Amino acid sequence: MNTVIDLESVDFAYGAVPTLSAIDLQVVEGEFLGIVGPNAGGKSTLLKLILGLLQPQFGKIRVLDRPPRSASRMLGYVPQHPSFPRDFPITVEQVVQLGQLGVGRSGGWRGALWPGQASHADRQSAHRALAEVGAVDIATCRIGNLSGGQLQRILMARALVSAPQILILDEPTANIDQRMESEIFDLLKVLNARMTILVVSHDVAFISRYVSRVACINRTLICHHTDAIDGHTIQDLYAGHVRMIAHGH
Repeated sequence: MNTVIDLESVDFAYGAVPTLSAIDLQVVEGEFLGIVGPNAGGKSTLLKLILGLLQPQFGKIRVLDRPPRSASRMLGYVPQHPSFPRDFPITVEQVVQLGQLGVGRSGGWRGALWPGQASHADRQSAHRALAEVGAVDIATCRIGNLSGGQLQRILMARALVSAPQILILDEPTANIDQRMESEIFDLLKVLNARMTILVVSHDVAFISRYVSRVACINRTLICHHTDAIDGHTIQDLYAGHVRMIAHGH
């Protein structure tokens, strides 16, 4: 199978503080990879390196067989927190259309913030993305009126509108209830049929029901298949006693 993300001996530090050390990771096309680890363990930093938002001090990163920045238009990214204030006067549809901002085939800028300036094709793409996440009915709502679960679906639609080959999510269910968490991961499982997915989560037991592998990161990285995750693995990762909770409902 094709390797779509390849990290070899990657080191990264913020100033003099080492964050990631000797990271080796290969993700194949169509994989659903979970990324877990303690706070400040390097999870978000790893995603930013793959996205090309940060550059490693040592090592090599290839995404879709090119440098990360060159592959950015083929990646969809859902951040842990929205990059705009919740009281910004913008509608759901306009937020999704932000995902269409970028360089078109001719090299010029395409897409627009305001629907009146967006093309018919762009509006159709935004509508399809909203339909895929089950949010067409709130397209005209102001973003500040949404619940946490609704907002997360809209951020997913914004990432999907450009038809990415790889979808990357940083703790997409951190501030929502368990029912919505299940709905979002059920949606991700469906999306995984056509794209590679990387998702950061704190809930190892929960994501193990969905992902094919788990990358455990705490400055260094070790990958496990989900059937190899047990209490000892989690205690080693989080460096302490952990109480396991069964998700049987």
